[in-house]
Amino acid sequence: MTLLQALILGIVQGLTEFLPISSTAHLTLFGRWLGCIDPEHPEQWTAFIAVMQLGTLIAVLIYFTNDIVNITREFILGNISYIQKRDLVLSPTARLGWYIIVGSLPIGIVGYSFKKIIEGTLTKNLYVISASLIILAIILFFAEHYGRKVRSVDQLTILDAIFVGFAQVLALIPGSSRSGTTMTAGLLMGLTRVSAAKFSFLLGIPAIGASGIYEFYSEFYKSYKDGLVAPINTALIVSTIAAAIVGYLSIAFLMHYLQTRTTNVFVVYRIALGVLILILLLTGKLSS
Repeated sequence: MTLLQALILGIVQGLTEFLPISSTAHLTLFGRWLGCIDPEHPEQWTAFIAVMQLGTLIAVLIYFTNDIVNITREFILGNISYIQKRDLVLSPTARLGWYIIVGSLPIGIVGYSFKKIIEGTLTKNLYVISASLIILAIILFFAEHYGRKVRSVDQLTILDAIFVGFAQVLALIPGSSRSGTTMTAGLLMGLTRVSAAKFSFLLGIPAIGASGIYEFYSEFYKSYKDGLVAPINTALIVSTIAAAIVGYLSIAFLMHYLQTRTTNVFVVYRIALGVLILILLLTGKLSS
Protein backbone atom coordinates (compact mmCIF):
# COMPACT_ATOMS: atom_id res chain seq x y z
CA MET A 1 0.00 0.00 0.00
CA THR A 2 1.38 3.39 -1.00
CA LEU A 3 1.29 6.46 1.24
CA LEU A 4 -1.24 8.12 -1.08
CA GLN A 5 -3.54 5.12 -0.83
CA ALA A 6 -3.15 5.14 2.95
CA LEU A 7 -3.94 8.85 3.10
CA ILE A 8 -7.08 8.42 0.98
CA LEU A 9 -8.30 5.53 3.12
CA GLY A 10 -7.63 7.49 6.32
CA ILE A 11 -9.63 10.45 5.03
CA VAL A 12 -12.49 8.16 3.99
CA GLN A 13 -12.45 6.48 7.41
CA GLY A 14 -12.52 9.82 9.22
CA LEU A 15 -15.31 11.20 7.06
CA THR A 16 -17.59 8.17 7.26
CA GLU A 17 -17.04 6.66 10.72
CA PHE A 18 -19.25 9.18 12.51
CA LEU A 19 -21.68 10.12 9.78
CA PRO A 20 -24.53 7.57 9.51
CA ILE A 21 -23.47 6.42 6.04
CA SER A 22 -21.26 3.38 6.82
CA SER A 23 -17.49 3.59 6.91
CA THR A 24 -17.20 -0.11 6.00
CA ALA A 25 -19.17 0.40 2.78
CA HIS A 26 -17.02 3.33 1.69
CA LEU A 27 -13.74 1.74 2.73
CA THR A 28 -14.65 -1.45 0.86
CA LEU A 29 -15.45 0.51 -2.30
CA PHE A 30 -12.32 2.65 -2.07
CA GLY A 31 -10.22 -0.37 -1.05
CA ARG A 32 -11.32 -2.22 -4.18
CA TRP A 33 -10.83 0.84 -6.37
CA LEU A 34 -7.30 1.32 -5.02
CA GLY A 35 -6.53 -2.41 -5.21
CA CYS A 36 -5.81 -2.73 -1.49
CA ILE A 37 -8.06 -5.72 -0.72
CA ASP A 38 -6.61 -9.20 -1.17
CA PRO A 39 -9.56 -11.53 -1.95
CA GLU A 40 -7.48 -14.45 -0.74
CA HIS A 41 -6.94 -12.88 2.68
CA PRO A 42 -9.97 -10.69 3.54
CA GLU A 43 -9.09 -10.88 7.24
CA GLN A 44 -6.04 -8.70 6.60
CA TRP A 45 -8.28 -5.93 5.26
CA THR A 46 -10.58 -6.25 8.29
CA ALA A 47 -7.58 -5.99 10.60
CA PHE A 48 -6.27 -2.92 8.76
CA ILE A 49 -9.65 -1.19 9.08
CA ALA A 50 -9.94 -2.07 12.77
CA VAL A 51 -6.49 -0.69 13.60
CA MET A 52 -7.10 2.43 11.49
CA GLN A 53 -10.27 2.99 13.53
CA LEU A 54 -8.02 3.73 16.50
CA GLY A 55 -7.47 7.06 14.78
CA THR A 56 -11.17 7.84 14.97
CA LEU A 57 -11.15 6.62 18.58
CA ILE A 58 -8.57 9.31 19.32
CA ALA A 59 -10.89 11.84 17.67
CA VAL A 60 -13.76 10.88 19.98
CA LEU A 61 -11.55 10.95 23.07
CA ILE A 62 -10.30 14.43 22.25
CA TYR A 63 -13.68 15.89 21.28
CA PHE A 64 -15.47 14.49 24.34
CA THR A 65 -12.58 14.85 26.81
CA ASN A 66 -14.59 16.84 29.36
CA ASP A 67 -17.54 14.43 29.17
CA ILE A 68 -15.28 11.41 29.54
CA VAL A 69 -13.49 12.90 32.56
CA ASN A 70 -16.80 13.82 34.22
CA ILE A 71 -18.35 10.42 33.52
CA THR A 72 -15.30 8.60 34.88
CA ARG A 73 -15.12 10.75 38.01
CA GLU A 74 -18.85 10.57 38.75
CA PHE A 75 -18.92 6.84 38.00
CA ILE A 76 -16.11 6.05 40.46
CA LEU A 77 -17.16 8.42 43.24
CA GLY A 78 -20.86 7.74 42.81
CA ASN A 79 -20.51 3.98 42.98
CA ILE A 80 -18.20 4.20 46.01
CA SER A 81 -20.82 6.31 47.80
CA TYR A 82 -23.53 3.89 46.73
CA ILE A 83 -21.62 0.89 48.08
CA GLN A 84 -20.90 2.69 51.33
CA LYS A 85 -24.59 3.68 51.59
CA ARG A 86 -23.77 7.38 51.72
CA ASP A 87 -25.78 8.12 48.60
CA LEU A 88 -28.36 5.62 47.36
CA VAL A 89 -29.07 7.49 44.13
CA LEU A 90 -26.49 7.70 41.35
CA SER A 91 -26.25 10.95 39.42
CA PRO A 92 -27.26 10.93 35.73
CA THR A 93 -23.57 11.21 34.80
CA ALA A 94 -22.63 8.21 36.97
CA ARG A 95 -25.51 6.20 35.52
CA LEU A 96 -24.30 7.12 32.01
CA GLY A 97 -21.07 5.27 32.81
CA TRP A 98 -23.09 2.13 33.55
CA TYR A 99 -25.18 2.61 30.42
CA ILE A 100 -22.05 2.74 28.26
CA ILE A 101 -20.83 -0.49 29.86
CA VAL A 102 -24.17 -2.26 29.49
CA GLY A 103 -24.68 -0.99 25.95
CA SER A 104 -21.24 -2.25 24.92
CA LEU A 105 -21.78 -5.83 26.04
CA PRO A 106 -23.95 -7.05 23.10
CA ILE A 107 -21.51 -6.06 20.34
CA GLY A 108 -18.57 -7.37 22.38
CA ILE A 109 -20.16 -10.79 22.86
CA VAL A 110 -21.53 -11.14 19.33
CA GLY A 111 -18.41 -9.69 17.70
CA TYR A 112 -16.10 -12.09 19.50
CA SER A 113 -18.38 -15.11 19.02
CA PHE A 114 -18.74 -14.61 15.27
CA LYS A 115 -15.28 -13.20 14.55
CA LYS A 116 -14.52 -15.58 11.67
CA ILE A 117 -17.78 -14.78 9.87
CA ILE A 118 -17.32 -11.05 10.40
CA GLU A 119 -13.81 -11.16 8.97
CA GLY A 120 -14.72 -13.47 6.09
CA THR A 121 -15.61 -12.74 2.48
CA LEU A 122 -19.36 -12.54 3.16
CA THR A 123 -18.98 -9.30 5.08
CA LYS A 124 -17.19 -7.73 2.10
CA ASN A 125 -20.00 -8.75 -0.26
CA LEU A 126 -21.33 -5.69 -2.08
CA TYR A 127 -24.85 -7.15 -2.33
CA VAL A 128 -24.92 -7.28 1.47
CA ILE A 129 -23.55 -3.75 1.70
CA SER A 130 -26.07 -2.43 -0.82
CA ALA A 131 -29.01 -4.02 0.99
CA SER A 132 -27.81 -2.75 4.37
CA LEU A 133 -27.41 0.80 3.09
CA ILE A 134 -30.96 0.87 1.77
CA ILE A 135 -32.74 -1.01 4.58
CA LEU A 136 -31.10 0.95 7.38
CA ALA A 137 -31.83 4.20 5.51
CA ILE A 138 -35.53 3.35 5.56
CA ILE A 139 -35.40 2.62 9.30
CA LEU A 140 -33.50 5.88 9.92
CA PHE A 141 -36.19 7.74 7.94
CA PHE A 142 -38.87 6.16 10.13
CA ALA A 143 -36.97 7.07 13.32
CA GLU A 144 -36.43 10.64 12.12
CA HIS A 145 -40.08 11.25 11.36
CA TYR A 146 -41.75 9.27 14.16
CA GLY A 147 -39.26 9.59 17.03
CA ARG A 148 -40.42 12.10 19.66
CA LYS A 149 -36.96 13.75 19.95
CA VAL A 150 -37.63 15.27 23.38
CA ARG A 151 -35.22 13.49 25.74
CA SER A 152 -31.62 14.37 26.62
CA VAL A 153 -28.66 12.17 27.52
CA ASP A 154 -29.34 12.89 31.20
CA GLN A 155 -32.73 11.21 30.79
CA LEU A 156 -31.36 7.91 29.50
CA THR A 157 -32.54 4.70 31.16
CA ILE A 158 -31.14 1.19 31.33
CA LEU A 159 -33.75 0.16 28.75
CA ASP A 160 -32.40 2.78 26.35
CA ALA A 161 -28.86 1.50 26.85
CA ILE A 162 -29.89 -2.10 26.17
CA PHE A 163 -31.90 -1.18 23.08
CA VAL A 164 -29.15 1.01 21.59
CA GLY A 165 -26.57 -1.61 22.56
CA PHE A 166 -28.35 -4.32 20.60
CA ALA A 167 -28.80 -1.90 17.69
CA GLN A 168 -25.02 -1.46 17.70
CA VAL A 169 -24.71 -5.19 16.97
CA LEU A 170 -26.28 -4.52 13.56
CA ALA A 171 -23.15 -2.52 12.76
CA LEU A 172 -21.36 -5.84 12.35
CA ILE A 173 -23.31 -6.16 9.10
CA PRO A 174 -21.32 -4.19 6.51
CA GLY A 175 -23.16 -1.19 5.16
CA SER A 176 -25.19 -0.69 8.33
CA SER A 177 -23.00 1.96 10.00
CA ARG A 178 -22.28 1.81 13.73
CA SER A 179 -23.17 5.46 14.24
CA GLY A 180 -26.19 5.02 11.97
CA THR A 181 -27.68 2.07 13.85
CA THR A 182 -27.10 3.57 17.30
CA MET A 183 -28.35 7.04 16.34
CA THR A 184 -31.43 5.46 14.79
CA ALA A 185 -32.09 3.49 17.96
CA GLY A 186 -31.64 6.62 20.05
CA LEU A 187 -34.16 8.52 17.93
CA LEU A 188 -36.62 5.64 18.22
CA MET A 189 -36.27 5.84 22.01
CA GLY A 190 -37.22 9.53 21.92
CA LEU A 191 -33.78 11.15 22.21
CA THR A 192 -33.08 14.44 20.48
CA ARG A 193 -30.82 14.23 17.43
CA VAL A 194 -27.85 15.73 19.27
CA SER A 195 -28.37 13.47 22.31
CA ALA A 196 -28.70 10.38 20.11
CA ALA A 197 -25.46 11.31 18.33
CA LYS A 198 -23.62 12.03 21.58
CA PHE A 199 -24.60 8.72 23.18
CA SER A 200 -23.72 6.95 19.92
CA PHE A 201 -20.21 8.40 19.97
CA LEU A 202 -19.64 7.69 23.67
CA LEU A 203 -20.96 4.15 23.23
CA GLY A 204 -18.56 3.66 20.34
CA ILE A 205 -15.47 4.22 22.50
CA PRO A 206 -15.35 0.68 24.01
CA ALA A 207 -16.38 -0.98 20.73
CA ILE A 208 -13.86 0.85 18.53
CA GLY A 209 -11.10 0.62 21.11
CA ALA A 210 -11.55 -3.08 21.85
CA SER A 211 -11.80 -3.98 18.17
CA GLY A 212 -8.73 -1.99 17.18
CA ILE A 213 -6.55 -3.24 20.03
CA TYR A 214 -7.64 -6.84 19.55
CA GLU A 215 -7.01 -6.79 15.82
CA PHE A 216 -3.66 -5.07 16.31
CA TYR A 217 -2.58 -7.85 18.63
CA SER A 218 -4.10 -10.80 16.76
CA GLU A 219 -3.08 -9.81 13.24
CA PHE A 220 -0.08 -7.49 13.50
CA TYR A 221 1.73 -8.40 16.70
CA LYS A 222 1.43 -12.16 16.21
CA SER A 223 2.57 -11.84 12.60
CA TYR A 224 5.52 -9.77 13.75
CA LYS A 225 6.50 -12.43 16.28
CA ASP A 226 6.36 -15.01 13.51
CA GLY A 227 8.58 -12.82 11.33
CA LEU A 228 5.90 -12.25 8.68
CA VAL A 229 5.18 -8.51 8.75
CA ALA A 230 6.12 -5.49 10.81
CA PRO A 231 3.51 -4.62 13.44
CA ILE A 232 3.48 -0.97 12.41
CA ASN A 233 4.30 0.50 9.03
CA THR A 234 4.32 4.01 7.62
CA ALA A 235 1.14 3.50 5.60
CA LEU A 236 -0.81 2.44 8.67
CA ILE A 237 0.51 5.42 10.65
CA VAL A 238 -0.46 7.85 7.88
CA SER A 239 -3.98 6.42 7.53
CA THR A 240 -4.53 6.42 11.30
CA ILE A 241 -3.41 10.04 11.72
CA ALA A 242 -5.57 11.13 8.78
CA ALA A 243 -8.54 9.28 10.26
CA ALA A 244 -8.01 11.03 13.61
CA ILE A 245 -7.88 14.54 12.16
CA VAL A 246 -10.74 14.15 9.71
CA GLY A 247 -12.75 12.18 12.28
CA TYR A 248 -12.55 15.05 14.77
CA LEU A 249 -13.78 17.48 12.13
CA SER A 250 -16.61 15.10 11.21
CA ILE A 251 -17.80 14.89 14.81
CA ALA A 252 -17.74 18.67 15.16
CA PHE A 253 -19.65 19.05 11.90
CA LEU A 254 -22.34 16.50 12.76
CA MET A 255 -22.95 17.78 16.31
CA HIS A 256 -23.43 21.29 14.90
CA TYR A 257 -25.46 20.09 11.91
CA LEU A 258 -27.97 18.10 13.98
CA GLN A 259 -28.80 21.08 16.16
CA THR A 260 -30.92 22.59 13.40
CA ARG A 261 -31.23 19.95 10.67
CA THR A 262 -32.68 16.48 10.19
CA THR A 263 -30.92 13.28 9.12
CA ASN A 264 -32.82 13.18 5.82
CA VAL A 265 -29.75 14.04 3.77
CA PHE A 266 -28.06 10.89 5.05
CA VAL A 267 -31.17 8.83 4.28
CA VAL A 268 -31.15 10.04 0.68
CA TYR A 269 -27.41 9.50 0.34
CA ARG A 270 -27.56 5.94 1.71
CA ILE A 271 -30.38 4.95 -0.63
CA ALA A 272 -28.69 6.57 -3.64
CA LEU A 273 -25.38 4.82 -2.91
CA GLY A 274 -27.07 1.49 -2.24
CA VAL A 275 -29.04 1.65 -5.48
CA LEU A 276 -25.94 2.72 -7.45
CA ILE A 277 -23.94 -0.22 -6.09
CA LEU A 278 -26.79 -2.59 -6.93
CA ILE A 279 -27.06 -1.27 -10.49
CA LEU A 280 -23.30 -1.62 -11.01
CA LEU A 281 -23.44 -5.17 -9.69
CA LEU A 282 -26.37 -6.17 -11.89
CA THR A 283 -24.75 -4.64 -14.98
CA GLY A 284 -21.48 -6.46 -14.30
CA LYS A 285 -19.46 -3.31 -13.71
CA LEU A 286 -18.77 -4.42 -10.15
CA SER A 287 -18.23 -7.88 -8.74
CA SER A 288 -19.74 -8.90 -5.43
